[in-house]
Amino acid sequence: MGGSLDLDRDASDRLLEQVNRARANATPLRIQGSNSKAFLGREVAGEVLDTREHRGIVHYDPTELVITARAGTPLRELLATLDAAGQHLPCEPPAFGEDATVGGMIAAGLSGPRRPWAGSVRDFVLGTRMISGHGTLLRFGGEVMKNVAGYDLSRLLAGSFGCLGVITEVSLGVLPKPRHSLSIRLEMTSAEALEKLAEWGRQPLPISAACHDGDCLGLRLEGGEGSVNAARQRFGGEVIDGQYWSDLNEHRLAFFDEGQPLWRLSLPNHIGPLDLPGTQLIDWAGAQRWLKTDAKTLQALAHEVGGHATCYSHGVIDTPFQPLAPALLRYHRRLKAQLDPLGLFNPGRMYPEF
Repeated sequence: MGGSLDLDRDASDRLLEQVNRARANATPLRIQGSNSKAFLGREVAGEVLDTREHRGIVHYDPTELVITARAGTPLRELLATLDAAGQHLPCEPPAFGEDATVGGMIAAGLSGPRRPWAGSVRDFVLGTRMISGHGTLLRFGGEVMKNVAGYDLSRLLAGSFGCLGVITEVSLGVLPKPRHSLSIRLEMTSAEALEKLAEWGRQPLPISAACHDGDCLGLRLEGGEGSVNAARQRFGGEVIDGQYWSDLNEHRLAFFDEGQPLWRLSLPNHIGPLDLPGTQLIDWAGAQRWLKTDAKTLQALAHEVGGHATCYSHGVIDTPFQPLAPALLRYHRRLKAQLDPLGLFNPGRMYPEF
């Protein structure tokens, strides 16, 4: 990519120095970019390690379908660069703030409406650089599509919420933007919508988003103009503004307004209607359910049907993420001990045990 902003700079030496100083003093570190996702997880006490000084797009050649950026790079800058070349991140990571960073996007590992059809943030991570708890700068993966041998530690960092190390740089696979996009709304009940979505999921239809708001099913159709128009004729319905999906992704819909606590349920995609407490919004063709409720038993309920529940409202419950089974918790703790033996990075952010 030609040219760079004046603000772009490599501050990895400063970050590494702060980590080694923390190691010497056994000082916990609270890793953050813009703090746009601070509401997720448990409270973290520690010295702030701010990644925003370490920013800039390191490499981008649209013909390679790979972009490499430093962790403090504003996510909007990366997306704008891709957009200018007619490309995008298909996983549609939500920002939850104007100043969200690339590192925060990877650490949170959150994906948008296209996720069931295109994949998650983790699926597009090709390589990372990170500072470990040993005070060393490590590199995993690379900048090519087929460069994974053995255990893929770079993708393991996606959704780790900074508990394994300080992400300093990431290489992401990208794709061309869809040639044609059309959004429609169909009147039907949630039960009818889930039944239809299960049926359509077995057919070659150009659906890239599906959300039921309690009254209507919204669909986004993407691909070639012919296939999109054919699907539009088959489904009928009312054409709506495609901005709906961005508003859904960034929680700007009226459903997400302040009030009762917000919960996210991630479920197997074959699960039909569930009798859930509170107000419900169905996303990801049924695999993601948003709930506004005061109930605190959703993690047990989600576990019963093979899924998991996360509380998106801070301070409602001591363990906002789904509790881990003993065997899985043991693996998490061993991995944490390998990469961060002193427990410096975001201690307790995900679970009190590490």
